[in-house]
Amino acid sequence: MITAIQDCVLINQKNVFYKHFTHTEQSRYTLVLLHDSLGCVTLWRDWPALLAEHLHCDVVVYDRVGYGLSDKMTTTVRGRDYLKDEAVFLKVFLEELELDKVVLFGHSDGASIALLFAAMYPDSTLALVAEAGHIFVEQVTLDGVRAAKTAYETTDLGERLVKYHGTKVDDVVKAWVDTWLSPAFADWTVEQEMAGITAPLLFIQGDLDEYGSLAQVDKTIQRAKGIAEKVIFPNVGHTPHKEVKELTLETIVAFLNKNL
Repeated sequence: MITAIQDCVLINQKNVFYKHFTHTEQSRYTLVLLHDSLGCVTLWRDWPALLAEHLHCDVVVYDRVGYGLSDKMTTTVRGRDYLKDEAVFLKVFLEELELDKVVLFGHSDGASIALLFAAMYPDSTLALVAEAGHIFVEQVTLDGVRAAKTAYETTDLGERLVKYHGTKVDDVVKAWVDTWLSPAFADWTVEQEMAGITAPLLFIQGDLDEYGSLAQVDKTIQRAKGIAEKVIFPNVGHTPHKEVKELTLETIVAFLNKNL
């Protein structure tokens, strides 16, 4: 049986909303979920509870500052190191929750944050699963961001996101789009940093991912120092955990049960 509590923690004068799912049996570890560039706690839907149930672990999921039920971001202007900054923020967040070593699961931006956290804080990382992460800029990524920008400007995407981000929607989209399409971000890469990853790593991606090629997977796997495996889902796009939900769950459970 899974129980869940929700609360806020104050970090850098910002309230950060989170949910903590607890397995009523003895939990093996705590798994932290990291959402994508337009995501939040609510958009994970039943995924946290499913992972907690199948892995017999606790699961923590939170809204980064500016998203969901967390406080509004101070500015939409981001530097080249914003994903590293989020990894540092995650470390502070975990310390506030008195979590020392964790397993990470991140999607898209969240996967990049998970990869960077594992590289920067190897002693705090038991294992990680990266879903559709990015470690460098590709044309396909920029094309995908531009398409999302157009959808936001010409469809009801913004109205649908209000349900999850409230009055913060414009800031959420602007921060993402303006950063990735900025000329200053065009040559961004953290490929070298991946050599700092020593924890078991599973990188999953769809072969039709509209935001990144399989080079993102291969270059990450090649750099990582510990156990590093990849699973590529055929005919799947950017969100395997939604598009092939059961298969993704089975893949993650098998990997973590084998390596922890």
